[in-house]
Amino acid sequence: MKIAVLGGGNGAFAAAADFTEAGHDVRLWRTSAEAAREASTITVRDSRGQRATTPALVTADLAAAIRGATLILAPAPATTHEALAPQLAPLLEDGQVVFLTPGTLGTIILARALHAHRPGARVAFAETGTLPWLARKHGPELVAITVRAKRLPVGVFPLALADHAIATIGAAFPGVIEPCGDALSGALMNAGPIIHPPLITMNAGPLEHFPKWDIHKEGTQRSIRRVTDALDAERVATREALGYAAPHFPLADHYAKEGPEWCYGRGSHDRLTDSGDWRENIVLTEHRYMREDTRLGLSLLIDAGRAAGVPTPLARAFLAIGSAICAEDFLESRTLARCGLPADAAGRAKVLRDGF
Repeated sequence: MKIAVLGGGNGAFAAAADFTEAGHDVRLWRTSAEAAREASTITVRDSRGQRATTPALVTADLAAAIRGATLILAPAPATTHEALAPQLAPLLEDGQVVFLTPGTLGTIILARALHAHRPGARVAFAETGTLPWLARKHGPELVAITVRAKRLPVGVFPLALADHAIATIGAAFPGVIEPCGDALSGALMNAGPIIHPPLITMNAGPLEHFPKWDIHKEGTQRSIRRVTDALDAERVATREALGYAAPHFPLADHYAKEGPEWCYGRGSHDRLTDSGDWRENIVLTEHRYMREDTRLGLSLLIDAGRAAGVPTPLARAFLAIGSAICAEDFLESRTLARCGLPADAAGRAKVLRDGF
């Protein structure tokens, strides 16, 4: 299958390497010619050792990357969606599937841009709850993969194209994809806004004091876990009030030793902390945990809770703390209306099902 991978971060490199090794025709898009040259060969390191992979094409030409691709994977941060949408819209072809990992309702933003450019286009957009890899780059061409996802809940926009989208994504991630309904359901599976805002704000002192700090190891203590569970309860209550069925992939399963497996499977948290790759420097005002997961993710959760009639006091509290740290108002950063969904429940359901 022809797969276009957009970006140059941890997830994009992991995707390009894994898809190439699986025998797919991979095109990796980087934003500059110099960055494309650096990624002509990607070295991957995991439990099987270290080896080099060579994608079929590494290019700074977005049109060349996605031309004829069956699947377009965009693991770039949600903060890039509004800039990416008008670039992508004129290039998309009917039958293609665009997969955001995760999305924070970026599916709607990209689809709305496509509709404005070419009404009636038959392109499916999908998003999932987390990056399919726990991975970190070590230099311009080396990526270390600690864990690969075992379960990925995926929502599709428009829902009418779900069968095609799920079959296409499933060919790239065999045995891993679990349909969870429409795009809003997929967005409300996003684990980032649940795990990261408490970890960075409740560890703000050591993050600013030490050159490097592991928020997932020393930074994950019992009191913080109780907070993430309570914040996750607001997400699950919002999903239930909007009519979305279980499984809701509660974050507690990520840490549990028994019970249902979470996205990365059993023991993934220990493997993450044992790797040492998440002992890093996090600049609170700039890092994606703040700019993406707190600013965009929590503002979306709060607005979805409002639409569902569900109080979200912890989400509001962490968003307010993030706003204070960054000296800007995060509250309306990503809402249902800003993404393009109608305010009324019936209108919203129709758009989620049928598209624009």
